[in-house]
Amino acid sequence: MDTPISAQDKKNFIQWFLKHYQLKKRESVWILNYILNHNQLLKKVHFVRDVKFCPRGIVITSQCSSEVPFRFYKNHLVTTDAEKSFHDIRLNQDEDLYIQLNFSKSHQNSYYVSVLEENPFVPDDYFVTKKDKILAKKLLDKTVFDYKKKNLLRDIDRALDELDQDTFLKLSKELNELELAYGNQPKLQKQ
Repeated sequence: MDTPISAQDKKNFIQWFLKHYQLKKRESVWILNYILNHNQLLKKVHFVRDVKFCPRGIVITSQCSSEVPFRFYKNHLVTTDAEKSFHDIRLNQDEDLYIQLNFSKSHQNSYYVSVLEENPFVPDDYFVTKKDKILAKKLLDKTVFDYKKKNLLRDIDRALDELDQDTFLKLSKELNELELAYGNQPKLQKQ
């Protein structure tokens, strides 16, 4: 996975991060320092959110965060053993490595955001809640209803203009059925 973020930018960020944050596990410092000193590895490092979805990733947490201190994910296996993780990183420098850093207000930190990449492994519907799905369905139903009603009303007006009683009665019946069917649907709540 090629990235628009340069190895030098990642290196500068890691140096800044190590200077400003104390990590919950000292082995995390060793791992980040190892990455700093290996340009080939730096090219394969990607800072992302939700690293648990990645084929190979690390969660590193600072003292100012309540998140887990350390996690290493590899092909759906998880370990908290930083030494094993370090050996995997050292032995597989040509594999992409995804890093999630947990620290206070990380989502608001412009330096971190500047090196963050979109996580290509997060499922498309991961951030969509059940409530979101229900609201989306209601909105879609309302939109379809409004569209059908608008077209029926236009056609009813045309039938009236043309004095076409059969078409008027047919369309009026369709409009009543549409309104009855939609009337049985839960309504969108204004917020």
